[in-house]
Amino acid sequence: MWGTDVLRYEKKAFWKFFLSYFGSVAVLILLSGSFYFEDEKKGLLAQEHLSMIEYARLFKSGTLFTDSKEIRHHFVDIQIATFSMNDFKIEKDYFLKYVPYNWDSGFIEIKKSKKSFNEKIEVLTYKIIKYQAVLILSFALLSYFLSRKALEPMQEALKKLDNFSKDLIHDLNTPVTSILLNMKLLNKNDKFKDNKALIRIRKSVEDISELHNNLTLLLEENTMMMQMHELSEIVEEVVLTHRKIYTNIDFDIKMGGCKKKVNEYAFKQIVSNLVSNACKYNKKDGYVKIYSNDNTIFIEDGGVGIKNIDKVFNRSYHEHESGHGIGLDIVQRLCEAMDIKISIDSKEGLGTVVGLEFKHYI
Repeated sequence: MWGTDVLRYEKKAFWKFFLSYFGSVAVLILLSGSFYFEDEKKGLLAQEHLSMIEYARLFKSGTLFTDSKEIRHHFVDIQIATFSMNDFKIEKDYFLKYVPYNWDSGFIEIKKSKKSFNEKIEVLTYKIIKYQAVLILSFALLSYFLSRKALEPMQEALKKLDNFSKDLIHDLNTPVTSILLNMKLLNKNDKFKDNKALIRIRKSVEDISELHNNLTLLLEENTMMMQMHELSEIVEEVVLTHRKIYTNIDFDIKMGGCKKKVNEYAFKQIVSNLVSNACKYNKKDGYVKIYSNDNTIFIEDGGVGIKNIDKVFNRSYHEHESGHGIGLDIVQRLCEAMDIKISIDSKEGLGTVVGLEFKHYI
């Protein structure tokens, strides 16, 4: 689970860096292409304007006598109050310009087809798109390698933290096991059986052992290797352990055959955490029922219930002083990894029912 979380966070960090860098560069490339296109378009329009002025000059000088398919002219007798040689109109299919025929009266109306201009615009557009595509692809590759490079320090730090955590959990295993064994020996001695200090120590050791198991599970790399297992046997094994600890709780198991593809250690930890909670927060001489229905396993207790069901899966949230706030968080993550839907129905003072629904039917 730890490895899965690390991989998820690495991917998240990678895509954030990649999209931030590549996105900003891509926007800059697109904007630059847009500005370049507008600038070139203005240049092409200026050329069209100059070509029409040159046409009028040649015509007036007597050098040009005939029109062409692209450009033609005719005389118009109109008045233009604010005439300027810079006037140049762009119509749908042609360019339009008026040039004075003489200083007394009349204008030459020159129309030039936009076909040639449109072809140049198409070539320009294709050219810009081509270069933009090449630049964006190049920067995408560059962004990818830079993003990978930027993650290396974080990956190194996470690797060191992962190794440190594994070493720490491994080193804790010996003293925890030793304390548990010695507590069992003391329990056999009637002299210490009802000692309140030892009872409190035993309870603390059990909590430490549970935390140790949960942390070991988080750091286990092969946690999600799944195989077919008879779940009733795993449940029986978990309940057997809890019967010895919670002698005042009445356990009732009605499972029958229930074979599913799970990771044995992970599913055992799920059931252990849920049964442990059902026992811890039960009433005096309470009960824990475990039964199956179709594709769902239910763990029911007649305990104190839960106030805030929507918060119980949040890490560090706990409603009782004896809780640590990570058990149900781990349960939810393990259920998600094994495609199990977990649901909780609880009423304060009446009890809680936890459902484990297997989405896969194998």
